[in-house]
Amino acid sequence: MTFPDDALTDDKFLMGRLRLLQPARGYRAATDPVLLAAACSAEPGQSVLDLGCGAGAAALCLGARVGGLALAGLELQPEYADLARRNAERNAIPMQVECGDLTDMPRALRRGFDHVIANPPYYAATGSPSPVKLRDTALRTDTPIAAWVAASATRLNPGGWLTMIFATPNLPEALAALPPKLGSPLILPLAPREGREAPRVILRARKGGRAAFRLLPPFVLHAGPAHDGDRENYTPAATAVLRGGGDLSAAFRRFG
Repeated sequence: MTFPDDALTDDKFLMGRLRLLQPARGYRAATDPVLLAAACSAEPGQSVLDLGCGAGAAALCLGARVGGLALAGLELQPEYADLARRNAERNAIPMQVECGDLTDMPRALRRGFDHVIANPPYYAATGSPSPVKLRDTALRTDTPIAAWVAASATRLNPGGWLTMIFATPNLPEALAALPPKLGSPLILPLAPREGREAPRVILRARKGGRAAFRLLPPFVLHAGPAHDGDRENYTPAATAVLRGGGDLSAAFRRFG
């Protein structure tokens, strides 16, 4: 199964260093996978599994920043899995993509990884669904955050790192799911502006980690108290990450 070519757009990421095919109607990657990739501390030669990889945005942003990674992705929806494979090929970034459910991991991915990254759906499968089925599946799920954490812990090598981005209300469930395999949790709140509440967070945790919980200073995305026109107004730090492909994982290394 695949999207027809006339249903796709060709989108630039990281100032054009990465070009991704995405459905014109359906789930479309925005800032979250770019931030997720930037927060992963993978180094050349290491292996990375992207759970729920969609069209490949997070893994391929990471691959564009760090060369020599062994990238793999798991995607529930065949149409998006096919797009991830196409996007990896057109950007010349090797990536193994398997289609399947994280609660029943495909045999081809049943091995250890140095890093697992994930951008789980934000919303429970309640209320009115999106009229676009593929978008609805990408944004809403019956699979709890705890299941994403458990699948990640199973796939990580000892000492490996889980990096996840999700809505802040899901943080208590994610933290409760870490023991006994994962520890040393670090939380980076993502604030839209200075002084605003953070609707999203990035969580990092280590397999076998024993360090105390740490709440890092917020990463502020937009400058000024309000949007001031029809233009981007990212902070310099956010611009460096979202446009320049900068390394957000340094914010974690200072604390853990």
